[in-house]
Formats: sequence, structure tokens, C-alpha cells
Amino acid sequence: MDGQTLISFIIPVYNVPAEMLRQCIESIRRLSLRENEREIIVVDDGSDNGTIEGINDLIDDITYVRQKNMGVSAARNRALTMAAGQFIQFVDGDDYLIQSAYEHVLDLLRYNSCDMVMFDFAKDLKDNLTFEDSTPTSGSELMRHRNIHGSVWAYIFKKSILGSLRFTPGVAYGEDEEFTPQLLLRAESVCQTSAKAYFYRQRESSATGSNDVRRKLRRLQESQEVIVRLHNLAETLPTADRLAIQRRVAQLTMDYIYNVIIITGSRHYLDRKLQQLTRLGLFPLPDKDYTRKYSWFRIMTNSDLGLATLMKTLPLLNKER
Repeated sequence: MDGQTLISFIIPVYNVPAEMLRQCIESIRRLSLRENEREIIVVDDGSDNGTIEGINDLIDDITYVRQKNMGVSAARNRALTMAAGQFIQFVDGDDYLIQSAYEHVLDLLRYNSCDMVMFDFAKDLKDNLTFEDSTPTSGSELMRHRNIHGSVWAYIFKKSILGSLRFTPGVAYGEDEEFTPQLLLRAESVCQTSAKAYFYRQRESSATGSNDVRRKLRRLQESQEVIVRLHNLAETLPTADRLAIQRRVAQLTMDYIYNVIIITGSRHYLDRKLQQLTRLGLFPLPDKDYTRKYSWFRIMTNSDLGLATLMKTLPLLNKER
């Protein structure tokens, strides 16, 4: 492609074990990309565990940058300013790409005019050798009719659609959910595949895996702030894009209420948060038939009996999962 780097792989790391980061980088190096077709940018967000010393033999094949600890959003933003690739793929340093499935993603990228390719992820290594691909559609249309997976590592995208969009600095929880819907609005052609091309490893020390109560409450607060910003954004958009973001906001609000119940187990805290959502125009949930689960949850949250039932049953269901 005109001699330009095809893909920039951006890997933010913070206290990631060296063996995991090595596995991540090696999964990229094994892909059917020539060295001049890819670049691997590792941004060390102030790690204190000497991660880089464990991958010294790979240093010539990566661009390594270390910064003071400012969070994953700042690390990704810094890498975006450096990226020379026509496409961007985010990979967390403790995860890795699954070669056979990701090669299918690369084929979609090479032989279709896709602004984005969205793919699935795995938490185990069961074979996923047959893939189903959907007809390309715009990101706006996709969000109006389907739920999406907000994680930024679950897709590869053309850098040219990014424009001035960046991650909100300082956001440690929900930064993906704010970034992805806005990026999708900029994508005229989104290709989707069922290929499980990404191996997701959730560690207890990660942002989503921590059992620290204060971190969980911070996660709830930042999630609410992301929802509010997307809600406000929707009011400034043309009709089609506004409907797309409103559906995503409704889904995120449902997830937020669910997490308040699961994380706190407090009806008093839940009532207080629902009052806040009401003042912000986010509750009751919109009367839309987005999905069966959404419709059921909306009905349950519209009555005191329904909320009491959710308080009792959701923690039990969560334990079974």
C-alpha cells in the first residue's frame, strides 16, 4: 500500500509481567505482515516492575516509550501521535492476538474497503476455524440496530477516520465505551466477523478485575460520567447519529444500574443513583424494544417491586456465572 506502514499495533502497559508482554508482542510478530508493514508501539505508563528488562531481545522490533503514570487513556493518546500506520490496532499488554483468526481479519482488511473490522474475542483456546462475516454497513446504522462491544481492542480501524478524536485523559474506567461509539459514527464501512481473533486475559490486578471497593465505586462514578458525556453529545448530532448514540447510552445506563446492584448490594445507594439519573434525563430507561433483555430490565426498574426483585436475584445470578 504505497510503501506506507499498514498497521500500527499500540500496546499500553502498566506493571504487566514481562512474559505476558513477550507473548503479546510475539503474537503480532507471527502474523503474515512484513516488517515494513507493521510497527509495534509499547507505551510504558510508569511501570515499577522493570517490564522492559524482560524483553530486551525484542527491543529492535518495537518502539518503546516510557512516561510517568498518567493512565491508559494518556498512554494510548501518546501512541496515536506517533503511529505511522494506515490502520490502528490496540492490544493490551497482558493479552495477545490469536493468529489463525486474526489472519482472517487481515484478509478482510486487505480485500475489502473497510474503515473498521470488528471481531470477537476468546477467554480460552478452543478452536474457532469457521468464521461468519456480515455485510459491511456504516457505524451509525450498526449502532441503531445492534448492540456493540465497546472494547477498543475488539476492532482494527483506519487512522484517517480518527480526526481529532482521542481518549479522555484521566478516565480509568469506561474510556473505551466513550471512544468506540464516537469512532463508529466516523466509519462509513464497518466489516464484522465472528472470528475470535483476540485472547482476553483478566487479571485480578487489572482495572476491571480488582476487588478493591474504592476502585469499584470509582468505576461506577466514571462510568456514569461517560454516559452523561455521550448523552450530551447525542443532543448535538444529526437525527441518525443521535438515535445511534441514544441506543448506546440506554444500553450503558442499563449496564450501569446492573453494576450498582452487583457491586454495592445497597438499595439505598441504588435509589440515590436512580435519582441522579432521573435528574440527568437518563432514567427511566427509554421505552424502546432494543433487545429482549433490555425490555425486561426496563420494565423491572420501573416499579419498586421490580427493583426489589432485581436486588435479590441479580447477585445470585451473578454468582452462578
